[in-house]
Amino acid sequence: MRNNNNNNNKNDNVVTLQDYNNKVENQWCPGCYNFAILTALKRALVELQKKPEEICLVSGIGQAAKTPQYLRCNYFNGLHGRALSVATGVCAANPHLTTIVTTGDGDCYGEGGNHFLHTIRRNPKFTLIVHNNQIYGLTKGQASPTTDKGDRTRLQMSGVENYPLRPLALAIIQGCTFVARGFTGDIPHLAKLFVEAIKHPAFSYIDVIQPCIIWGTRSMNWYKERVYQLPADFDPSDKQAALAKAMEWEDKIPVGIIYKAPADPVFADRFRSEVGADKLYEAPPPDRSVIREVLNSYC
Repeated sequence: MRNNNNNNNKNDNVVTLQDYNNKVENQWCPGCYNFAILTALKRALVELQKKPEEICLVSGIGQAAKTPQYLRCNYFNGLHGRALSVATGVCAANPHLTTIVTTGDGDCYGEGGNHFLHTIRRNPKFTLIVHNNQIYGLTKGQASPTTDKGDRTRLQMSGVENYPLRPLALAIIQGCTFVARGFTGDIPHLAKLFVEAIKHPAFSYIDVIQPCIIWGTRSMNWYKERVYQLPADFDPSDKQAALAKAMEWEDKIPVGIIYKAPADPVFADRFRSEVGADKLYEAPPPDRSVIREVLNSYC
């Protein structure tokens, strides 16, 4: 695990945007909407008054996965599609860290699709932010699991033949208790969604519309003409209504908290209570006689 804490915090009592700045050169394309996600995330962490040392960002591979390198905090870059597994381990070992996964639609829904499903089942206490540009940006423009059917890419030149994955609906069906969609065309609203997701006492998931300016099949204006915020009277606890909104696409695209329910027991809480350690890495090793007894029980 790396630590980007290369700045001196002048005021230990108040966290500012400058506290999250570092000197790492950004490698994103000029004008990339990943910058909007980075800005919104910084604003959310400042609003929550989270110190850099209290944060652990985890990522896999891809342009979205570079995000942790551009923030002053603890971070871990994992393997392609495996960020959720690493983050689950971080949360199990130290639930006092605010753990956040930043990943792309290919990394999370493609290579990491199985981990996406089973992370929802396990319900660890961390936030998943998916930069969804509906394309593989790092590897130059082939279709991702969320690319719309018929869209022509640099690899699928005659048009994508498969129907796109609907990850929001999938998350709701699988029992995720916080499901939201954000939009990089509205940074203040996106920052508010991040705040609410991080505050949620269980696994929280936000899919963020982030058009790719180089390889994407749709422009920012295309999304701006269709994206709308869920109305104030929308009830995110209504599962059927949430599913309907999660499937809404093409003509109208809703953003906001689509589904929210009371949190289920969090992964590893029971185990931590049994071993008597709030942080698993502080737990003493078990007595050898206990290990021997457990092994003998399988004979």
